[in-house]
Amino acid sequence: MSATGCAVRAEWTKLRTLPSTGWLLLALAGLTVAVGAAVTGSVDTTHCTSPAGCQEDTPKLALSGVRLGQVAAVVLGVLAVGGEYAAGTISATLAAVPRRGTVLAAKAAVVAGAVAAAGTAGVLASLAAARGLLPGNGFTAANGYPPLSPLDGPTARAAAGTVLYLVLVALLALGVGTAVREQAAAITAVLGLLWIVPIVVQFVGDEAWRDRLEKFAPMSAGLAVQSTRALERLPIGPWPGLAVLAGYAAAALLVGAVLLAVRDA
Repeated sequence: MSATGCAVRAEWTKLRTLPSTGWLLLALAGLTVAVGAAVTGSVDTTHCTSPAGCQEDTPKLALSGVRLGQVAAVVLGVLAVGGEYAAGTISATLAAVPRRGTVLAAKAAVVAGAVAAAGTAGVLASLAAARGLLPGNGFTAANGYPPLSPLDGPTARAAAGTVLYLVLVALLALGVGTAVREQAAAITAVLGLLWIVPIVVQFVGDEAWRDRLEKFAPMSAGLAVQSTRALERLPIGPWPGLAVLAGYAAAALLVGAVLLAVRDA
């Protein structure tokens, strides 16, 4: 097995044997489903002039639980590296794999794989739950809302994009965790980056500045991928928005890799 393959295997062993990993992945999927189902169940067509005129984006509604589920992805991404710094085992890791870029790449691969698996389970279960809930709230095929299906083009894009969103958020957290080293500070920094701008946007009176902030904020830009209706009204398109988040994740990993290479363990 190559050195890279050995590094990935070692990182996977470390990640899966962390007591918190299973709980975090379960929380990621569970919160995504539970919150999505709660939000979906609370919306019906009675507030609209007619069911057909409601114009709710039902796939986005079904996947709204990812806003809370992403917290577990952030914590997992940080713990994948921060846990070793806290326990003092990072020195042993770097002694076993002297190429520090390989270590970070291996951590990124196993974190991405684990989050993708849990995220896929959560997203598919969210769509299934919404498929059962929506007709009872007036969102029926007769009213212009066909049953949600991951095989439908826009819904498939929203579902796949949501899984990618969770993976990118976890990689962003891994990069920040590598750079900061301290777990609580890294988690706070990432959650602040994700949540502060959307809160600030609510208080911005100028519409042009609101659009700019939403276009370049990691969470609002990244979650544009969930939209399936009125795409022309979005500050940024679905895939370009996800690319903005990918840029944040890549920058965090690059900074983390540089600092990992130049600092003592």
